[in-house]
Amino acid sequence: MSLNTYLPGRLRNTYLPAKDGLLPLFEAVLNSIEAIEDARGPTGRGEVRIRVIRGPVNLELEYEKKKPGPDPLGPVTDFEVYDDGVGFDASNMLAFETLDTDYKSDRGGRGVGRLLWLKAFKEVRIDSFFRNETSEIRRREFTFDPVSGVANQKVTEPRAGTRPQTTVRLAGFKEKYRVAVFKTADAIARALLEHCLWYFVRLGGAPTITVVDGDQIVDLFHLYDDHMQANAVSEKIVVKGQEFELLHVKLRSGSSSPHQIVYCADRRVVSTTKIAGKVPGLYGPISDNAHEFAYSCYVSSQFLDENVRSERTGIDLPESIGELFEDTELSWKDIEEQVCLRIAAHLRNYLAANREKSRERVAAFVATKAPRYRPIVSRIPEEQLLVDPDITDKDLELALHKQLADLEQQLLADGHDLMKPYDEDSVDTYRQRLDDYLARAEDIKRSDLASYVSHRKVILDLLESALERGQDGRHKREDVLHAFIMPMRVDSDHVRFESCNLWLVDERLAFHDYLASDKPLSSMPITGSKSQKEPDLVALNVFDNPTLVSEGGSGPSASIVIVEIKRPMRNDAGPGEKDDPIEQALGYLDRIRQGKVTTSRGRLIPNSADIPGFCYVVCDITPTIEQRCKFAGMIRRSDGLGYFKYNEPMKAYVEVISFDGLVKAAKERNRAFFEKLGLPAT
Repeated sequence: MSLNTYLPGRLRNTYLPAKDGLLPLFEAVLNSIEAIEDARGPTGRGEVRIRVIRGPVNLELEYEKKKPGPDPLGPVTDFEVYDDGVGFDASNMLAFETLDTDYKSDRGGRGVGRLLWLKAFKEVRIDSFFRNETSEIRRREFTFDPVSGVANQKVTEPRAGTRPQTTVRLAGFKEKYRVAVFKTADAIARALLEHCLWYFVRLGGAPTITVVDGDQIVDLFHLYDDHMQANAVSEKIVVKGQEFELLHVKLRSGSSSPHQIVYCADRRVVSTTKIAGKVPGLYGPISDNAHEFAYSCYVSSQFLDENVRSERTGIDLPESIGELFEDTELSWKDIEEQVCLRIAAHLRNYLAANREKSRERVAAFVATKAPRYRPIVSRIPEEQLLVDPDITDKDLELALHKQLADLEQQLLADGHDLMKPYDEDSVDTYRQRLDDYLARAEDIKRSDLASYVSHRKVILDLLESALERGQDGRHKREDVLHAFIMPMRVDSDHVRFESCNLWLVDERLAFHDYLASDKPLSSMPITGSKSQKEPDLVALNVFDNPTLVSEGGSGPSASIVIVEIKRPMRNDAGPGEKDDPIEQALGYLDRIRQGKVTTSRGRLIPNSADIPGFCYVVCDITPTIEQRCKFAGMIRRSDGLGYFKYNEPMKAYVEVISFDGLVKAAKERNRAFFEKLGLPAT
C-alpha cells in the first residue's frame, strides 16, 4: 500500500526554534561535505563555499526594534552554498524526493534536512552538475518550495569541460529566523565551525570551507587554527552499558561559549550545556601556563543517534529515572554525571590553581563573615566546597546554608535509625555509630550558637549604619530604629522572641511574662488601667507609646520595665510629661501600678504599687535632653554617653542612654563572643 505525503502539513509538524535559524544552512553545508566524500572519499579534499547575500540597507529598518539589532551591511536575505562534490545524480535526486528516506542513514541522515530549509526560507533553488550512468556530465536544475515541492526540474547537457558541482540557494530568509540569528560573516563562520567541529578534528579532516560576505572571506580552517589551543583528545566511557565517545577540546579564551558539554548526534551538534560549577574548580578561563582557554567536551554515541529528534533540535531523554528502572534506563543526569567526572580527571592539572583559590575564598568568608559554618566545614565533602572564587557573599552563604541543611537532615535520619539498632550491630559498632552521631550533633549545635552570635553582630552593624545621617541630611525616623529592638504594635502573644533584639537594651529583657510594643495601656492584659493615650501621642508620635515588660510570675519579685525611644538628634524636650521623655516613662509606670498589675494569665500581683520599675530612655544627648536630666537630678556617666538615677519616690531606676552608648554597651557585653568567632568587635 502506497502512502502520500502532504508537504505543507509535514512542514507544519516540523519544529525549528527561531534561535536555530541557521540550522538549515548548516544542514546544507553538511550535505556538501558528504557530497565531497562521495566524490573523493573521506580523506579527499574539496571545497565548500558559503556566500552571504544581503538586501538593501534600507530594508533593515524592520530590524530596528528587534534583537540583536540592525545590521549596517543590510539584512541577510539568501545563502548560497557551493561544493564540488558528486552532485544530484539519479540516486541523490530520488532520495531528495523521498521524505524520511534512509538513503544516508549510515552517516546520520534522517531525510528531513530539506524540510528545515523550507521552515526558514521561502524557497530553494538548486543547480547541480553530476555524472550519469555512462559517466557523462549532466546539469540538473529545479526549485523546491512549500506548495509545489520539487518543481521546474530540467536536465540538460552542459558545455564541455564542466566538472561535478552543486549550488544550493536558500532564498527568502523568513523574518522570524533572520532577526534571531548571527548576521556577520565572522559570527556565522564561528557558529558553523562549532557545529561541524567533528569533521575538523577527525582523521582526514574537513574540506576547505569559506564564508564569503561581499569583500570579506572567512576561512574556517584559519578560524580553527586560531581558536584551537591544542589537539583534541578523545576517550570512551560506558554508562549503564552504553558506550559514549568524549572529545576534549581546548579553545582559546573568548573563542566559544566557555566550558560546555556539546551533545552530538548523527555527526551534528544537537545541544549544549554550560558546566561552570558542575565540575569542581572549573570557573572562568583556565590556563595551561601558556594561554588561557575555554573547554568544550563533545559527546557522541550510537545511543544519542537513536534518541535524537528527526529535526536534530533535541534529544529525547528524561532528566532522571525513577527507582524502578534506575539500574537499566539512561537519563541526562546519568550521562552528565559520568561525563563531568571524566572532565574533572582530564582537567585535573589545569584546575589545581582554581581549586586552591576556591578553598581560600570559603576559608576567608567563614573566618570573617560567616563563622557559624566553621564547626561544620570539616564535615562537608571538599568537592561540595569548591565554589567560584568570584562568587558573591550572598550566593556563598546560600551554598553553605544548603550544606548545613543537608547535614541537619542526615542527622535527623540517623537519629531515628539509632533508636532502632541494626540486627547485625555489635556493642562496639553501635557505640561507634552513637559517638559519631553525637559528635555531628555537637558541631551543629555549635553552628547554631555561632549563628546566634553572628546575628547580633549584624544587628549592631545595621543599627550603627541606621544612626548615620542620610544623603538628604536627615536622620532615620523613630520607627526604623524601633524595629531593630522589636516590631511595632504587637505583644508577646503575637511575635516570636527571635524576632526581637531586646538584648540591645538589657539582656534581662529576654525573661518576661508579657511583652507589648506600641499598644494602648487599656489593651494590655497585665494591667487594669483605663488610660487611653491622646491621639498626638499614639497616632502622630508612635514612639511616645512605651514598650513594657512584666517580669516574673506573681508576688513582690515582679518588676516593670519601660523603654522609650526617640528620634536621633531630637532637640525639643521640655518640662511636662508631653515633652519630657523621663516624665513620660515614669507616667506610664505610675498608670500601670495604679491599675493593679496582674500576670499575663490574670493572677493579681500583691502590692503592685511597690513593684520595682526600670525606665530606659534611648535618645541622643542633645542640649534639651541634657537639661531635663540635670533638672531630674540624674548622674552623668563617666563616658558622657548617658545619665542614671534611682528615683526614690517612684521606686524606679531611671537611665537615659544615648544611641552611641547603647551600641557601645551591647558591643562590650558581646565582645568575648565576637572575638571567639573571629568577628571584629569595632
